[in-house]
Amino acid sequence: MMRKHEIPGERALPELCDACGAVILSGLPLYAYVPDSSAVQAGKEWLDGLRFIAACCEEHLNALRDQYRRRPFIEEELWAGKISRALDQHPDGLTAEELGRATGLMLPDIRSAMAWHNRWMHQETQP
Repeated sequence: MMRKHEIPGERALPELCDACGAVILSGLPLYAYVPDSSAVQAGKEWLDGLRFIAACCEEHLNALRDQYRRRPFIEEELWAGKISRALDQHPDGLTAEELGRATGLMLPDIRSAMAWHNRWMHQETQP
């Protein structure tokens, strides 16, 4: 079984706890997927909306699960991530129809995602 940071043919990097950042030296790390609308997976689109987490102990795994449970899942954020990934893969651009095929989104969803992204960017640039 490959670990989270392992590259085939290379020595595996040590696993870090996503809660405390400690290197997990003994025992096996605890893993889970948690809902997260900011998580978009390159090459693993079926995992979009899920974040893979690792923890050094049950207490930290539960704390991470609680943290993500409290974070709102915003569909438009997920859609914006899918759009960004598609545009990264097509640097010459895409038509609206091509973008819909590349993301699996309908035009109203694409518009909603763009509006959400623009509002979010505006908030981030405010002092």
